[in-house]
Amino acid sequence: MSAAVMAKGPQPSVAGAAKPLVVAHDLAKTFDVSAPWLNRVLERKPRTLLHAVDGVSFEIERGKTLALVGESGCGKSTVARLLVGLYEPTRGGMHFDGQDAHAAFKTSDGRKLRKRIQMIFQDPYASLNPRWIVEDIIAEPLHEHGILSGKDAIKARVGELLQSVGLSPLDMVKYPHQFSGGQRQRISIARALATAPEFLVCDEPTSALDVSVQAQVLNIMKDLQRERGLTYLFISHNLAVVRHVSDQVGVMYLGRLVELADKAELFARPRHPYTRMLLDAIPQMHATGRARTPVQGEVPNPLNPPTGCAFHPRCPHANARCSAERPALLNTGAARVACHAVEEGRI
Repeated sequence: MSAAVMAKGPQPSVAGAAKPLVVAHDLAKTFDVSAPWLNRVLERKPRTLLHAVDGVSFEIERGKTLALVGESGCGKSTVARLLVGLYEPTRGGMHFDGQDAHAAFKTSDGRKLRKRIQMIFQDPYASLNPRWIVEDIIAEPLHEHGILSGKDAIKARVGELLQSVGLSPLDMVKYPHQFSGGQRQRISIARALATAPEFLVCDEPTSALDVSVQAQVLNIMKDLQRERGLTYLFISHNLAVVRHVSDQVGVMYLGRLVELADKAELFARPRHPYTRMLLDAIPQMHATGRARTPVQGEVPNPLNPPTGCAFHPRCPHANARCSAERPALLNTGAARVACHAVEEGRI
C-alpha cells in the first residue's frame, strides 16, 4: 500500500492491507509575521502571513520510513513539529494509530500519546543541556512519564539505552561537551528511545555531522528500526541519505508536496520537474565528464509566493495554465504528482 494519500484526504485502506500508523490530512500552518500593531497603523500596512505548510497529506505504514526532501525553507521542519505537537495546525490534522493526535495532545491522553511519538532534532550541539550529565539527559523522559522509579533501575535503563546506540554505560557520567557531534546525536537517539516510542520524527538528524559519521548514525537508526519495528518520518535535503534510509519519498516545495512515490520509483522515474532538477544535481560516479545540472533559480519569497504553481518561475515546462492555476496532487501511475505538464503529458 502506498504512503501517498489523495489530495482531498486519506482514503480507506484496502481490505487486508496494513493499516497506516500515521495519517496526515491537509496539514497547514500559517505564521503571523506582521510588524507590531502600532508600526502597521502608522505605516498603513496590512498583516503579513507566512504559509509555511499548505495542505500536506501522506500516510506512513507501521515499521516504514517516509522521507521528506526539499530545499531549505520549504516547510519540512514545520511538518515535523506539527506531527509531534510542538505546533498546532492552522488547518487539517494528523491521526496516529486511528486517534486524532492534535485533539489528544490537549487532553489527559496527551501524555500517553507523547510517549509513543518522539523527535530527534537537527543540531546535536543545541538539543542537549550542557549543564546536565548524560545520565540525567537520557533519564529525563523516564522521570517525566513515570516509566521507572528507583535510582538503580533508572541507571540500569540508561546504560541499556547507551549500549543500544553504540556507546558505553560508562559514558553516563560525562557532559555533552566531552563528546563529538556523532556521539551527541547518538545520545539524542538514546533519549528519544527512552519512552519506547513507536514513531520517531527525525528532523535532519545527520546534516550537522561529517559524512563518515553520518553513515554510522544512519546505520544505527536502520538497525534500531529493524529490532524495534520503529516507524520514521525522516526529513533531509540530502538525496543520498534519503536513498539509504527511506521506503517512500515526498518532495516538498514552498510548503506543498509536489511528488510522492516509492523510493525506487522516484529515483528511477522522477516525474515532477523539481524532482528531476534535484536528482540531476547529484554527482554520478559513473558519469565522468557529464556536465552536472545545477538547481536553477532561487526559491521564491514565501511571504509573496507566485500565483498558480509555485514552481512555475523556475520550470522549463511552464505555460499560462501553470502561472494561473495551482495543480493538485494526482495519481500518475505509481506516483502522485502535482504538475500540469505531467497531467497533460507534456513531459
